[in-house]
Amino acid sequence: MLVGSAVRRVAIVGGVRIPFARAHSVYSSVGNPEMLTAVLGALVARFELQGARLGEVAAGAVIKHPRDYNLTRECVLSCGLDPRTPGLDLQRACGTSLEAVLAIGNKIALGQIDAGIAGGTDTISDPPISYPRAYQQLLLASFRGQTLRQRLRPWLRLRPAHFKPVLPTVAEPRTGLSMGQSAELMVRRWGITREAQDRLAYESHVKAATAWDEGFYQDLVEPFLGLRIDNNIRPGCTMAQLAALRTSFDPRAGTLTAGNSTPLTDGASAVLLAAEDWAERRKLPVLAYLRYGKAWAVDFASGREGLLMAPAYAVAAMLRDAGLTLQDFGYYEIHEAFAAQVLCTLAAWESEQFCRELLGRDAPLGSIDRTRMNVKGGSLAIGHPFAATGTRIVATLAKLLATNPAAKRGLVSVCTAGGMGVAAILES
Repeated sequence: MLVGSAVRRVAIVGGVRIPFARAHSVYSSVGNPEMLTAVLGALVARFELQGARLGEVAAGAVIKHPRDYNLTRECVLSCGLDPRTPGLDLQRACGTSLEAVLAIGNKIALGQIDAGIAGGTDTISDPPISYPRAYQQLLLASFRGQTLRQRLRPWLRLRPAHFKPVLPTVAEPRTGLSMGQSAELMVRRWGITREAQDRLAYESHVKAATAWDEGFYQDLVEPFLGLRIDNNIRPGCTMAQLAALRTSFDPRAGTLTAGNSTPLTDGASAVLLAAEDWAERRKLPVLAYLRYGKAWAVDFASGREGLLMAPAYAVAAMLRDAGLTLQDFGYYEIHEAFAAQVLCTLAAWESEQFCRELLGRDAPLGSIDRTRMNVKGGSLAIGHPFAATGTRIVATLAKLLATNPAAKRGLVSVCTAGGMGVAAILES
């Protein structure tokens, strides 16, 4: 419910992340609690929030252990904030931390809180490993036994197959297809070439490496466990090297490879958001303002739409809310789950048929200036810890807007599993 008489502007004060690390490398000895606590602690130190009681900390992880059911609250208790600060776990697949930004932003705008932190963390190196449901049922049947005989009898059903571990997968339950296999279907529908995908991946690595060399990420990234820079980035990669890679999801007719798909990654990130007067009282900078947000979903299970096409709809609806065109942005931050996903989305916005029949528009949204897209590198190079990507992007975009007076606004677009997408607009 609205508190006060007006909707307040939501300021983005700043963000911090740890370096993103290729799975099963530097962060293999830690998990989500350690990574998220490190990021929250770094944010607290950066903005002198030790002992401060914030209105909310909202964060989440896509892959987490059952023991971490209260992950965010536990990390809040360890990060230096006043222990009376509430913590909220949420999850919208790869859009988790961007959704957390919108959740915190809405509470600030409505006057419910004055400041809060949004974030996300994910690990591939520390996955929850379970066992087949049949084994679970056997254990529970034994537990429910009232006599020794009743407790022992279920164990007669024990079989070697019960000890085969079940690891988390990225396959969609509705289709049985992995995200990469689903993206291959999108590539065929939109006619995206392997060369175009490799080109986007190459540019992502070059831009990310250049950004690190120029010191852009110096104040956005806090070293962790001895790692000081994202270790996914390949500054020396070439188009020839990318072209030589085997396809990953369709050996016969596929175009997606390990080079033009995001690597499995561990990491965490967070951003501090606040009402303007709260930031002013603490003499904290305002880098940008959160202005609009939108979530969308598509009917991918029926085959009517591609799994990762929801951002095409989310952005179109958000532009309608804001009264803006696709060309009214100084920067575009489009999450590179796969190079294919980005290129399919751009093609959809340029398609008269798609925009007329599926978006209900009289004309295409049009093309964007590609030199303004992911200018400091994207997920293909930096990596993609699922729930951490949204706030990584928001922090990057807010800094870009703060350091370039000519750029008045920036667009954020993130695709997610389950046929969903989240989008946002930041303004200077």
